[in-house]
Parts: sequence; C-alpha cells; structure tokens
Amino acid sequence: MTAELQTLKKALTQAKAQVAKVVIGQQEVVDFALIAIFTGNHALIEGVPGIAKTLLVRTLAHVLGCEFARIQFTPDLMPADITGTHVFNLQKNVFNLVRGPIFTTFLLADEINRAPAKTQSALLQAMQERAVTLDRKTHQLSPNFTVFATQNPIEYEGTYPLPEAQKDRFMLKITMDPPARGEEIALAQRMLGNASPEDTLAAGQVKPVLTAKHLKVLRRALQAVLIREELSEYVVDIVRQTRTHQSILVGAGPRATQALLLAGRAYAAIDGRDFVSPDDIKAMARPVLEHRLILRPEYELEGLSIKEVIETILQQVAVPR
Repeated sequence: MTAELQTLKKALTQAKAQVAKVVIGQQEVVDFALIAIFTGNHALIEGVPGIAKTLLVRTLAHVLGCEFARIQFTPDLMPADITGTHVFNLQKNVFNLVRGPIFTTFLLADEINRAPAKTQSALLQAMQERAVTLDRKTHQLSPNFTVFATQNPIEYEGTYPLPEAQKDRFMLKITMDPPARGEEIALAQRMLGNASPEDTLAAGQVKPVLTAKHLKVLRRALQAVLIREELSEYVVDIVRQTRTHQSILVGAGPRATQALLLAGRAYAAIDGRDFVSPDDIKAMARPVLEHRLILRPEYELEGLSIKEVIETILQQVAVPR
C-alpha cells in the first residue's frame, strides 16, 4: 500500500471515530457519506424526521475542516434565495453581490422535494461544475463542494418529486433507518444528561482531523486503488442489465457506471485495501442504483421493490474470478 493510501486510511479511520462521538450507530451511513465526499460527488439522504440527517452532515463538515450551510426548502423558495443576487449600494452607487448559502463547502439541502423544479434546478450547475452563474458572470465554488439533499420518505403532501436528470446527479442514495434498540437506549440516556449529540459537538469534544486543503489532496490517493479490467466489465454488465430487465421501465445510464466504479474504489479504501473486489461492487450497487431505476407500474402494484430487483440482477450477472 502506498504512503498516500496509508494516510487516507488513517484519515478515514480518525474521521469515523470522531463522528461516532456524535452520531450513535449508523456506521454504514457514515461510510457512504464519506464515500460521496472523498470521490467528489453528492448524496441523497432519505430518512424519517429526527433521525440525525442534519447532525450527520454538520458533524462531517466539522471533522473534515470544511464550511457548512443549510437550506430549508419550501414551496415559496426562489432560485435567488439559494444562489444569491446583486443588491444596489446607494452609498457607492454600485451593485454588490450578496452570496447565497450555496457558497459553502458542505451544503445540506433539507427536504429538497418541497421546492418546485425551478428552484431545485438552481443546484444543477453547482453540483455538476462547482460554479454558479449570476448575471452572466460565473463564480467558482469550493473544489470540495458537496451537496447532501434530504427527503422525508413518509410524507408526500405538498412535495415535488425530483426529476430523473437531477436524481442521476446524486452518486448515492443513503437510507437512514431507525437505530437498533440498544443504540436508541444509549441515545435516550445521553439526552438525560449533558452529553447529548448536539452538546457533544458544540462543546468541542469532536476534533477536526483534516482541513479543506488536505481533503482535496487525499482525494487523489483513491487513484492508487486497483480496479481490474474484469471488474470494470462486471460493473458495465450490471448497469446494462438494468436497462433490459423486464420489471424496469427506466434503467441506469452511463453516469451510474462511473459512480459504481468510484464508489467501489472508495469502499475498498475505507476497508483498508488497495484493490477492489466484486464484494465491494455488490455492497455499493444498491445505494448507487436504487434512486436511478423506475419500476414498471404492473410490477410495482405486485409489491416488487427496486432493492429486490437489484439483488436479482446481482445474482444473474456472472462474477469475475
């Protein structure tokens, strides 16, 4: 293992340890969030209210030494509320740019499906190019700019489903399930004292392990993780199978292939390895593909889930030796 990969492994281990001081359990969720960050991509987080979606992103931003901003999406939110606008300065007789909350490093787009498509689209250029255009002038964002968009999976009244083109720009869909019984008991006991997760973060007990500058450098270390040619073909076959499967109306595009390769590489690095195995690809298949696939209505009525379809495809595609 190269020195860069060893440094990356150490940083990931330290980051997970610091996050665990605040976020109880949810180890897989933390791993997936780190994968999105270190591959330079974005993530869609789905979970019921109060499950620590916002707290997770705030903690990650603090641990990785990055700025954090939050936008609460509502039906009356306008694109300028996100990107910013020019305001006339009467004293200087000039227009000054008032930057919106998108000018940050880690952006939490809370309940993104509550805003109409016009406002949702304000994020598209920023997510793809890490830049914002205001009045024909382009402003660069941080190279570490990462969007974590949250959705409430049980409440659809007054919401606007994300267009397929926008969902495809999220590398992963991270599902946050309720904690296990023991974890929820531990959380309840901490809340009764002064060691609640919010207090722990505010009290400075969580230490940054990186800076934004180091994060950018460490991202390059992932290139040293080996992906065999047969595994690349394996990933392509999985994604292509989603386009021909009888139960799928809309399959995954080429961007899903790229996302699955990058996610598998980062998953291997988190596990402390410098090579990708088929199990890494299988582990990342559901979070990478789930939000990109649309079932045919007749299969959906029968109770078939996208998760079951992905498992079926993984069983059908031959695993390279």
